[in-house]
Formats: sequence, C-alpha cells, structure tokens
Amino acid sequence: MIAKISSGKSTIGLVRYLFDTKKAKGHTDPHLLGSWDGFAPDPGRADDPDGVRKLLVADLDLHVKQAERLGRAPEKHVWHCSVRATESDRILTDEEWADIARRVVHATGIAPEGDPDGCRWVAVRHAPDHIHIAATTVRADLRTARHWNDYFTADRELAAVEKHYGLHQVVRGDRTAAKRPTRAEQEKAKRAGHHQTPRERLRAAARTAVAAATSTEEFLALLEHTEGVLVDVKRFPSGDVRGYTLALEGDTNSEAEPIWYSGSKLSPDLSWPRISERLTATAATARPWQDAITAIESIPHALAHDAAPAAQAHITALGETLDALPLLTPAPYWQELRRAAAAFERASRSRIHAENHHAARLRAATRAMLRTPPPNSTDGTLLALLLDTLILATAATLRWHDLHHHDQQVTATRNALTHLHTAADQAATTPLATIKQAQPTGPAVRLRYEHTVRIMLPEHADTILNTPDWDALATTLTRADTSGLDPVETLRAAAQRPLDDARYPARLLAWRIQQSTHTAQTPRTVPSAPQPATGPAPQPGGPRTRH
Repeated sequence: MIAKISSGKSTIGLVRYLFDTKKAKGHTDPHLLGSWDGFAPDPGRADDPDGVRKLLVADLDLHVKQAERLGRAPEKHVWHCSVRATESDRILTDEEWADIARRVVHATGIAPEGDPDGCRWVAVRHAPDHIHIAATTVRADLRTARHWNDYFTADRELAAVEKHYGLHQVVRGDRTAAKRPTRAEQEKAKRAGHHQTPRERLRAAARTAVAAATSTEEFLALLEHTEGVLVDVKRFPSGDVRGYTLALEGDTNSEAEPIWYSGSKLSPDLSWPRISERLTATAATARPWQDAITAIESIPHALAHDAAPAAQAHITALGETLDALPLLTPAPYWQELRRAAAAFERASRSRIHAENHHAARLRAATRAMLRTPPPNSTDGTLLALLLDTLILATAATLRWHDLHHHDQQVTATRNALTHLHTAADQAATTPLATIKQAQPTGPAVRLRYEHTVRIMLPEHADTILNTPDWDALATTLTRADTSGLDPVETLRAAAQRPLDDARYPARLLAWRIQQSTHTAQTPRTVPSAPQPATGPAPQPGGPRTRH
C-alpha cells in the first residue's frame, strides 16, 4: 500500500472532489467508510447530496472556525491522505478499509486512539482500490495537530497493515534515497535528446569525483575540469568552503540562467559536510590493487561482526569503488560497471551514519589504483579477481541490508549484483583462455588435487569439481607447483579467504592462486605518494580519461 499526503486551505473543495461522479474519472460509488465519531453525514448515501455535503463541511470545519475567531487557525488546515492498494491485492471490504483509515489517523497523530480532542476526519471510498482520508488539523482543544513526519509514520503503519491483511508488501525506503527526477525534468531531457536528466548527470559526475579525489580541494578541481559541468563554490567570510552547487551547461531556466543544484539536492551523501567526512588524507600504498582486493575481502566479515556505523562505512566505501571501476577497466566493461555503480548508489547509504575512518584502507587503495597501472595487466587475472571479490562483498551487503530491513537497498544491491555478474563473466574470458593454453594437468596429479579439494573444502567440493572451471584451477595448481610453491598449501591459503558467496569458486580460487604466485615472484616496491589530479575529470556519462 502507498500513502500520498498533502495539505490545503479549502475543506469544501476537497469534499466536493471526493464525492464528484461527473468530472472526476473513476468515482463510481463515493461513500463514507468512517469518521471521527461514526456519525458524520454521508453525501454519497443522501437524497440531497449537495445539502448533506454542506453539512459535512460545516462539521469538519467546526473547530477551524472557532480557532479562526481566536486568530489561532493554521493557514492550511486541510489534511488529505490517499491510500492505494497494489494492483495484485484482493479487493478489500469497506470494513477493512475503515480499519485501515483509523490506523492511519492514529499513527500520524491526526486522531490518536482514545484522544477525545483528536481532529475531525472522514474516510471516503469512491473506487475499489483506494480510499481518501480528509481531516481538518485543528483539534477540539483548538490546538493544531502534531502530525510531523506523517508520511513516514503512515508508511510504517501501512507496512504493518500489509502483513496483517496478507497483502503485497511494498518495497519501502528510509528517506535516504536521492530525489527522483520530476516528470518535467524527464520531458525536458527527452526533448534535448538525453537519456538522463541534468540532475542525474550531475549526480554521476559528483560521485565519480568523490571516488577519484584524495581531498576536498581535488574534488572541486575534478568537477571544474569535467566537461559541461559548472561549479559555484560557496565560502564563509573567512574563505573556508561552506558548500557548492553544480549546473549543466545549456540547462537553463526561463530567464536563460543556469539551473543550480546543491550537493544535498543531488543526493544526501553528496552534501559538503558528508563529502568532507569521507575525503580524509590518504597515505601511499605499496600495491594498491592487491590492497584494495584485500580490503574488499574483509568486508563480509566486517558486515557480519562490526557495529552498524562501521559496517555502513564499509558499504559507503564499496560504493565509491564501484563508482571508480569504469575509470579502471577497459572499454568493453564500462556499460555493465556503470550500471552496477548506478544501481548500488541507492544501496550505499542508509539512515545509519557511517563512521568513515573504518573504511580508510579501501578508500585509500581505490584512489591509489586510479594513479597506478595494474600489474601483470595483460592476462586480465587481476581485474577478474577484483570483480569476483567485489561480488562477494556486494552479496554480503545484500544480507546486511536485508537483516536491517532496508527494503530499497536490498533491491538496489540485487540489481547491482546482476550487472557485476555479467561484467565478471566478461572479464573471466581472457584469463581462462590463457590458462587453457597451458599444458594440462596429468591424470594422477589431477586425482590428487581432487582428493585435496574434497578434504579441504567439503562444502564446496561438488561445485568446484563439477564445473568447467575445475580444469583451470587444476592447471593453476600445477603451475604453482612448477613455480616452486606447495600447491596444497597454496590452495589452503586461497581457501581461507571468503568463498561462500562465489558463483564459481573454482574460478575465484584460480585467480587467487595465480596472483599469489605472481606476488611471490615480484619484488615489492613502494610507489610515490599519489599526486592530486590536474587533468580533466571523467564526464558524467562515463570515463573520459584514464588515471
């Protein structure tokens, strides 16, 4: 069920609309379901509907008129809440709808149960699938009703109603979602030939800049170098930054002036204070790609054991890594990775405030990755490992949001996983083909590895041994042996890291062993500290430059 709440000045205008059967479409049988005292006159069942409608308006406005004489009536004294069932729900009876109406006015503070001074209200049904609740917000004691956060409280009560009546349970948010583009914005973008509205394009540009920047100064610099983006920095008299607004070139109002959006209007986590929290100093890292993978591998454990603010910090940093991925990967993967990042954007925040210092390791590694070319990048193993590891962390995020009943975030994370799976499968093609070109493992050695897998990984053995990727894993173990590593110990080390959510555990183990083999053969060097980016930043629609 979905509630829609509005306010107004005219009781008679709302009542006239609710009982109209001529101009209003779909008003087939308007009638009262319930009222503040159960005795309100019903224009829908009267021989003189116009006369009864005037009586009903007078009754609803009684306390409003009294408050007006005392100069205490609110300007907008009309409260209107429509409640609509989902198309798949059964047709509810009048008695059931009346119960729902009473629960809503109680939950929102319009007419709390047992309060004799509650506001006057009526519930009207003029169609099978929804009702309207009309109320005046002056109580019998002539105080104005306290109904703040009424949409949130009504929505929470409707979630309980859905369970009580066995109705479809709507995916609900927690008011941390980015504002959806309006119909006017969508139509304007369509006329301009764009698939995204200016608000969406600016949001993507800002999120990309956050993922790439190592400081607030660099964040602003990246935006200023993003093609088509206008930046206006707001400062205190001291010169310190207090905020920023963005506009898109060519997106103007009726006076030909740019239409500006503050960061908080683009998304709650893009406000200047939130960005300042996240963009702390980042230290140099010796192997940013491997360090990022290690940090991502720790996320499932952190989400299962850390306190909620720390867990939320890891999820926020994971979202930044996904935002940065199109800048780190070859062009064939951009489309799916941009879609994954766009979907995860909704999953990257909740009402739980993130303690961002807990995720400093991943955040630092991600930014260093943008400034450090991937090692042994020709065979694609490192990218394949990164993507399969991101899938594990994203699956853990799905469980965490589900545990905390973050319905919208659960849906968003599931969508992001779909795109990550596609990108990971694409990235696995080349390294798997490279492994297959190697000399195959002999039958005796292969049998020994099978025995080792069954002993070491009994819960994953069938999945590992009965997929085509088993050949790649067996070959990788043989190559590790040839390189002077103990294949059994190498497998044991790889299997100690998260594996439960892997769709293809044999493939993931092969990536891990291959990287451990490469690391063992590569001298460890520490790169210079990353320098702030001075070149143009990526365009909102996708990568334009590679760091």
